[in-house]
Amino acid sequence: MADPEPDKPSGEDVLKILQDLNRDLEQLLEQMEKVSADTTWMAYDMLTTRNNPAMDEQMKRLNEAFQKCLIEVDTTWKEMLEQAKQAL
Repeated sequence: MADPEPDKPSGEDVLKILQDLNRDLEQLLEQMEKVSADTTWMAYDMLTTRNNPAMDEQMKRLNEAFQKCLIEVDTTWKEMLEQAKQAL
């Protein structure tokens, strides 16, 4: 009358649990790396801004130019896509 324990996970269940745990840990590590990189850049930005205030203004102008360029590329891409659709 020795029934197998129903609560005891099988080998496949344990393998699945370990694979899920590994995937979750890898995702957490990637998130931590991103946060670490962002923090490093923030510290660098603070340091350069404090040591050279003119650089802050240059960075702002560069960012504005980049945003304008990004909008122009997006608009041009959409126009080209529309033209390609009409050509078909």
